[in-house]
Amino acid sequence: MTTDELETRVLRKVTLRIVPFIMLLYFVAFVDRVNIGFAALTMNKDIGLSPAVFGFGAGIFFWGYFLFEVPSNLALDKFGARLWIARVMISWGLVSAAMAFVQGPISFYSLRFLLGVAEAGFFPGIILYLSYWFPARQRAAVTALFMAAAPLSTVLGSPISGALLEMDGLLGLRGWQWLFLLEALPAVLLGLVVLGYMTDRPEQARWLAADERAWLVRTMTAEIKSKAAVASHSLWRGLADIRVLALSLVYFGTSAGLYTLGVWAPQIIKQFGLSPLEVGFLNAVPPTVAVVVMIWWARHSDRTGERTWHVVLACLLSAIGLALAGIASSVVAVLAALTLVNVGISSSKPPLWSMPTMFLSGSAAAAGIATINSIGNLGGFVGPAMIGWIKDRTGSFAGGLYFVAALLVLSAMLTLLLSRSQSAKAEPAAQAQSH
Repeated sequence: MTTDELETRVLRKVTLRIVPFIMLLYFVAFVDRVNIGFAALTMNKDIGLSPAVFGFGAGIFFWGYFLFEVPSNLALDKFGARLWIARVMISWGLVSAAMAFVQGPISFYSLRFLLGVAEAGFFPGIILYLSYWFPARQRAAVTALFMAAAPLSTVLGSPISGALLEMDGLLGLRGWQWLFLLEALPAVLLGLVVLGYMTDRPEQARWLAADERAWLVRTMTAEIKSKAAVASHSLWRGLADIRVLALSLVYFGTSAGLYTLGVWAPQIIKQFGLSPLEVGFLNAVPPTVAVVVMIWWARHSDRTGERTWHVVLACLLSAIGLALAGIASSVVAVLAALTLVNVGISSSKPPLWSMPTMFLSGSAAAAGIATINSIGNLGGFVGPAMIGWIKDRTGSFAGGLYFVAALLVLSAMLTLLLSRSQSAKAEPAAQAQSH
């Protein structure tokens, strides 16, 4: 058998074993993270939450995430993905179920913060986990498949969330309480499944034949060694690298856009007098388109080896969509605008997440990826909170949507600046090697 045939066989096996499972985990994580947007359709009135209070509480999740992200990812690197991802899922499932019993702003803020603490480390942990199993040249496409679970969770989760709200009054519980209880259950159950199913490293993959396992271990070890001369390895280098800070700020804008969609899109659509179930089905339309475009865009990025413009153009598209959503005056116009936002946000992330492992490895990669995610995800606080605050003062979503659009334009500009600075650094090094 040729090396190419062996490589194809191994990567197919690894992909089939790992990717559908981590997609399922992220699907459940994302549903529990943003189902607050559907609960709000009836919960806000029941417990007296204003738009500003709701926006702040929905976003405070990311402060818990921010504070515990780096320690959690380092713990995953130390203790192994299997144990740590199981711990993350079971704890966030329990906290998410407790959301059914919020009484007002204080308990709402507290549980949203604790949900962020519980889930911290999951997403960057999976990104790090993929770097153990897939060579760099395949990583954007695999990351795209994993991240497709976020828009897919909206596609499938929106109608389900809308339907659960119709259970109002069953056994004395409100529809939004049933939503939190029933959508938290899969996280706890899957956390237990992780313990038996997930494999920490290629060396332990008994589900690969001996020659397949040897090829994968050899390939990934060679990749780490080839990066050794140029990559940062130490924990502090990963935290202090200026490129990590730049990518954190780029991710900040994309997170503001993503969680603006997750938290506020149901209420933006409901403005036109629709029922929760109708909102659920309509809210599923934009991410359906986004999933297809996202996977195609990531494969195009892998095939061309180009990352910068794949991030820049996607960010600009989502900014245009947000601006159009601010002036849309019909359901059709809003759905068209939200489709542009979904496509842009989803498509920007796989090429963006392929950038840090190009210059970081080892503990630096664990710390760097977690830093990018934790700082960047604060955009998930700022975007929803600003939209709620501006809506309280103006009675409209438009001002907040324009604000988030501006953040995405800033992300595009920072990506270009980072690319230019990297090119400027690379040229002297290349000239030195040629002499």
